[in-house]
Amino acid sequence: MTLPPIKFHLFLLLLFTTYIVRGQHWPQEITLSNKAIITIYQPQPEKLQGNTLSSRAAVAYKENQQAEPNFGAMWIDAQLLTNKDTRMATMESITIKQAKFPGIKDEAKANELIQLLEKEIPQWELEIHLDEIVSTLEDKEKYETDQLNTAPPEVIYRETPSILVTLDGDPIIEKDEDLNLNRVVNTPFFIIQNPDDQYYYIYGGGYWYQGKSVKGKWKAVSKLSPTLQALDKEIKKQEAEQEEEVPPKADTPPEIIIVTQPTELIQSDGKAQFASVEGSGLLYMSNTNNDIFMDINTQEYFVILSGRWYRSKTLNGQWTYVPADQLPEAFANIPEGSEKDNVLANVAGTDAANEALLDAQIPQTAKVERSSTECNVTYDGSPKFERIEGTNMQVAVNTSSTVLQANGQYYCVENGVWFVSPQPTGPWEVSTERPSEVERIPADNPAYNVKYVYIYDVTPTYVYTGYTPGYLGTYVFGPTVVYGTGFYYHPWHRRYYYPRPCTWGFGMHYNPWYGWSMSFHYSRGWFNYSYYGGHAHHHRPGGWWGPPVYRPPYRPPYHGRYYGRYGRSYNRNVQVNVNRNYYINNNHSNNLYSYRKDVRTRDVRRGSTRTISRPATTPSRTRNRTVRPATSTRNRTTRPTTAPQNRSRNNVYTDKSGKVYRRDQKGNWQSRQSGQWKSSSSQTPKVERGAYQRSRSQTRVQNYNRTRTSTPSRTRTRSSQPVRRR
Repeated sequence: MTLPPIKFHLFLLLLFTTYIVRGQHWPQEITLSNKAIITIYQPQPEKLQGNTLSSRAAVAYKENQQAEPNFGAMWIDAQLLTNKDTRMATMESITIKQAKFPGIKDEAKANELIQLLEKEIPQWELEIHLDEIVSTLEDKEKYETDQLNTAPPEVIYRETPSILVTLDGDPIIEKDEDLNLNRVVNTPFFIIQNPDDQYYYIYGGGYWYQGKSVKGKWKAVSKLSPTLQALDKEIKKQEAEQEEEVPPKADTPPEIIIVTQPTELIQSDGKAQFASVEGSGLLYMSNTNNDIFMDINTQEYFVILSGRWYRSKTLNGQWTYVPADQLPEAFANIPEGSEKDNVLANVAGTDAANEALLDAQIPQTAKVERSSTECNVTYDGSPKFERIEGTNMQVAVNTSSTVLQANGQYYCVENGVWFVSPQPTGPWEVSTERPSEVERIPADNPAYNVKYVYIYDVTPTYVYTGYTPGYLGTYVFGPTVVYGTGFYYHPWHRRYYYPRPCTWGFGMHYNPWYGWSMSFHYSRGWFNYSYYGGHAHHHRPGGWWGPPVYRPPYRPPYHGRYYGRYGRSYNRNVQVNVNRNYYINNNHSNNLYSYRKDVRTRDVRRGSTRTISRPATTPSRTRNRTVRPATSTRNRTTRPTTAPQNRSRNNVYTDKSGKVYRRDQKGNWQSRQSGQWKSSSSQTPKVERGAYQRSRSQTRVQNYNRTRTSTPSRTRTRSSQPVRRR
């Protein structure tokens, strides 16, 4: 029978009581107080729109342990309250669109079941792993793609350890009153001029480097003047106090390469060495942390830079852009689970690329207290605005914040939250809407990333907000994702220097669970240290990589990377180095809301009580909806029990019509007909795809859980102070 959607809406909440928190696996068996048993099979997501997930699932009901099960199918809509750091989401505001149980003929018995479930279900916290969504979603949206810049940067190749030190144009040198030293302000690196000898100095990687000029030659030095000795002592003290392990000092100081234009560094450990990629017709450079290939057929080199492919006849030659869907076919043949399967996210049409596209649409969400959330905007002088081409809006240029003028109001986006004020200087309050023209901001404008910050729902107390990875620089570009827009944004420099997000210069690489990370060469002190008032602090040069508090993590070195990123079989004989925690997420969290004390997100607990509240469906502004806090997990009268950890049990599926299928022990497909399993082949292509996706989702979850053991603690970086011009 088809069950009434209103009465049955709470039943589906059980559908997403997932196994991740307790290490459980599908299917779930829930024993009710009347001894009836509900078996829930892994949901099959159909569509994701905004933060609304539409799904269906096969469900079996037995009146007791000995009874024959009745199989059915259900369709629901639910909102995601997500944490992309832990890859988990809470399912909120679940609505049943349809439920079919052909085996239950007695409507009174069905209603009795509903009443029992309505009594028990509200006691559960409901969670789902994001990798179950990205691997099993059936209907992929046509993702919006803006016109990004693909012009290649200058590419430098080295065969010895090197560090690329990026300056935004010619060096700007100003007096730092706190340090009482001259300092280069237009770079995220720590470069100072010592008054004792008038030389310039860079600190990083455990070494001090000395140069006669900023753009000249640099050499490592061991003898320091009294001024630098005091500074070095404070820096070493800070290194010792860090919560995460500090990587060892390199035996040989890397070469310093100063650049003032968009540039990328690729390097090998000695002369380039190549190994074959099994079954692909490709060679890859085996002694490098970069992704460098040679196509045997064309004898051309290929390299990924910020998610974009470039080719060249020589490593020191001119590189030209190659669209991801025009690569040689050999790249799509790279096996999952192989040494170079990490590049599959950048190869059009692969499962990894499709999953990356979907992951770029999943928002990080939070609820914002309208009465207490604060915003502070500082300008360098009086507010100065410039028009945004193609819109009627203007953007402030003399502040590190993103402030827009639209419709006679002023809007500011600060760490993923929209604010509004009648004046450019405030006072600011949490906004209940964002300007409609935000969608038209072009990619060559530095305010482009705020189009990926949304307002989902509004109540008298809270605003439900969220941002997708575009806010942090991950953009959908055709059939793959890339880092950065590729456009150059002019910084602001008067009394203060305000940098803007950049695409090139830091060796950005994509990771299927953490997004983009920079080259591991920067993992020891290159961006961490500053000096104010005699104390060393974390130096967070806000603006270079997007929002002020954000900095990407570091990528593991090629000799210490984890295995099985995408592969369906995990190499259990490989010993993953879990001690070198400093290579990933050093002082980093992908969740910007974790830096705010005035918002609530599913992984941030303010005080002793955990509150989970419901965002709405899409980036709209529906008001006056009630907010349902999650109930406590204490005093539960029933608990889901885990079925034996055997993947063969998680083999029940439903098609879009609600018909239920399973695969028998011989690998043949059967459908549920008249209370029995009977051989079926008419729909097997569709259910075969579902079986493949389910297996892939299980592997992704397992691989992610393994990589978490090599992820360090995430200490919060401090918001940066602008470099002030005296």
